Amino acid sequence: MGKKFTILFLLISGALVAQDPEFSQYYAAPLYLNPAFTGTTFDHRFMASYRNQWPNIARGYVSYAFSYDYNLHDYNSGVGFMATVDKAGTAGMKSSQFSFLYSYQWNVNDKWVISSGLNFGYAFRSIDFNRLLFGDQLQFDSQGTTPSDDPALFNLGNANYFDFSAGMLAYNKTFWLGFASSHINQPNRSLLNEEASLPIKTTFHGGVRIPLDRGPFTRDKMSVLSPSFVYKMQGKFSQLDVGAYFLYEPVAIGLWYRGIPIKQNVVDNMSRDAVVVILGFQFEKIEMGYSYDFTVSELGAISGGTHEVSLQYKLDIQTHTRTKKKQRYIPCPTFNKR
Repeated sequence: MGKKFTILFLLISGALVAQDPEFSQYYAAPLYLNPAFTGTTFDHRFMASYRNQWPNIARGYVSYAFSYDYNLHDYNSGVGFMATVDKAGTAGMKSSQFSFLYSYQWNVNDKWVISSGLNFGYAFRSIDFNRLLFGDQLQFDSQGTTPSDDPALFNLGNANYFDFSAGMLAYNKTFWLGFASSHINQPNRSLLNEEASLPIKTTFHGGVRIPLDRGPFTRDKMSVLSPSFVYKMQGKFSQLDVGAYFLYEPVAIGLWYRGIPIKQNVVDNMSRDAVVVILGFQFEKIEMGYSYDFTVSELGAISGGTHEVSLQYKLDIQTHTRTKKKQRYIPCPTFNKR
């Protein structure tokens, strides 16, 4: 039983965590995508995301992300805090991380801003042993007692570690382009005092914001078409999200495709993953979104797809005076209607 137990946990500690949790509505979780997005709006910004992946599979993947950030315009900086939680499997595998984020914005000229960001995180990883059931726990000896080979006697524990990320972003009122590197220190996340380092994840992303004010789309309502992409690499795994969302205030709809059909991923052959449909509402201070991932990989409809909900709230706390520096500051177009 001991060998089976060890093999089980080596699999959980290593292979199953080769990739990070992801959000289909990545523009609704910008600090998770790239710390350089910290403080790229005028307002105090609160954001929350919930993702339930493959609900038809017993105890699939459930992820949460909560964040707050604000622009310190007098210091050309942004600060933020973020908490993420990821749960997976019937054994209650849980990973939680709390992060402090900082960015510095440089106004290249009246049109362009370059932002660099850092994420300083501390994470916890654990498993609920009470949910595990082993074969010898169903067996009894001649005296009718349970065997002494109990999972609780194994030298298992939680994993605690620091996790650092960094990124850069260039943008103006129409375009944005950035990249980020997560897990720069490649932390060890093993629960067995073994070596199970988390690979560095590299992300490239960009997009364009196209105002539509002609034809059927008049200026009485805000209308925008915004194509964008996110390309991720981690270990031997790579993935591309490409698509667009259309805003006709206050309704936003989006369509994305995830996968690289021309490339066969070595790890899990997820070259075709999902088609994502998004419906949202954007008001002056509140933005809400719901998306559903139609699984197009070999896993198919049996997975139940993926449900994701996002919420964003902006709180404008005015200072005594608006400085010229703030008036010249350009908010990132990705997450702003105006």
